[in-house]
Amino acid sequence: MSLPTTGGRVTSAAVVPGVVSGKTVQYCQVDADLFPVDPAAPAIKMRVALPRDWNRRALMFGGGGYNGTIPDLASNVPFGPADQPVPLARGYATFASDSGHQQNPAAPPSLDGSFGANDEALTNFAAGDALKKTLDASLFLIRRAYAAKPATVFFSGGSTGGREALNVAQRWPTAFDGVISAFPAWNNLAEILDLGYLAQVLSRPGAFPGVDKQTLLYDSVIKACDGLDGLTDKVVSNPGGCRFDPRALRCPGGADTGPACLSDPQIGAVTAMSSPFRWPYRIASGETEYPGFPFLSGADMRTPFLGFGTTAPADPMPVTSGYGMQYWDQWVKYFLTRNPNYRSLDVDPRHPGKWLGRISALSTVEDRNNADLRPFARAGGKLILLHGAADELVSPYSTSDYYERVHAVAGPRLTDAFLRYYVVPGANHANFGTPAFAAAWDSLSALERWVERDRPPVHPVVTDLAHDRSRPLCAYPAWPRYRAGDPDRASSFFCARSEWSPARRE
Repeated sequence: MSLPTTGGRVTSAAVVPGVVSGKTVQYCQVDADLFPVDPAAPAIKMRVALPRDWNRRALMFGGGGYNGTIPDLASNVPFGPADQPVPLARGYATFASDSGHQQNPAAPPSLDGSFGANDEALTNFAAGDALKKTLDASLFLIRRAYAAKPATVFFSGGSTGGREALNVAQRWPTAFDGVISAFPAWNNLAEILDLGYLAQVLSRPGAFPGVDKQTLLYDSVIKACDGLDGLTDKVVSNPGGCRFDPRALRCPGGADTGPACLSDPQIGAVTAMSSPFRWPYRIASGETEYPGFPFLSGADMRTPFLGFGTTAPADPMPVTSGYGMQYWDQWVKYFLTRNPNYRSLDVDPRHPGKWLGRISALSTVEDRNNADLRPFARAGGKLILLHGAADELVSPYSTSDYYERVHAVAGPRLTDAFLRYYVVPGANHANFGTPAFAAAWDSLSALERWVERDRPPVHPVVTDLAHDRSRPLCAYPAWPRYRAGDPDRASSFFCARSEWSPARRE
């Protein structure tokens, strides 16, 4: 069933010849606006790429951060391979939208939350209403262009797009035949509360660890935990087995004496970031905690923008603070208080006072936490779930938590029939910066075989784009352990089982 709009209009259509993935591709690019019910809300701006050599498939891309721009329709799926054509070059009709608002060009990319002051725009983004509206309009345009409907329709996204991928499987289980969800921020409100708490911790005098101390922490974790998988290669393959204690880096007397150690306040901040955050009140979504970030299990501290940032949070929030701290700041100003002058550090996620009711209401919109994917499975849908073990922005522990919830609801047999979840050691958020392992896997071809020929992934291999090496892509909770042979080849590893899970973290 379609969601309400007041219509739409094609704003442009043009044939675009060009080279995509090294291949000459001719396609028609159609831009359109979908008009809101609330005249004060912005339109949804959407785009469809219609290749001349259509393969009878369609793929929708998800966004990132606060969205606000239309994703590149000639881009790849998250963690996609460099040696295979992107979906458009394969003949896919691709489509996406800005999720119902337009980014302020003066704001940092994907960090403009000002649209949250409007209810319809907020629901389009956070609840995912724009996804269904865009899907319906795009399929209409595809049918008009080819006089046929797609044989298969896929969705692919990471981060916010990963949440959107899970959202479509939850809300519209018959709409997509296959879904790729990477590093999904599915419990968005829960994570925001943790980010707000961490912003307060890091803003305390002397608590912020500078980039040199972040590098010290990263190097120390690698030194302590790298060899636990049988190989010293600067990749921690079994984060659950890493028991590094930041107090090992304590400065004499606990005072800050320079870049070679951590002060007591800095140890407290690092511990807070890597520990579960629990709030002492109920919210309507039912979430009770966020599991923390893997800074003590091999996260790459050389990408500080996604983690700590290079400067401490403050009011006003610096653009050099971590991405998550800026995300929190925008959320407080436009989602929570709807006052752009409100000081975000004045909101205490542990004791929100007068804001508790609003936080609870927002949780029902932002936490896309329905773990009952049985309708999606019964409709024949297949889901590939991916996360980097060293993600600095969206916790891999959180994705493992969601997988375990789905497994508990659907049971092992049905879960195995429609879902594969892989944690990639050393990979960070979207291969940003210089990850220890720049992950690449042809998940789209794997999804095609599974959906169209009922051939699930068997012994998949992930490659490292930066270091010319490969590893087995192990289904959770297994992880790649070195056996013998060439350490750069996946055949030298086997998938070891682990009893560790995020539900048992302390």
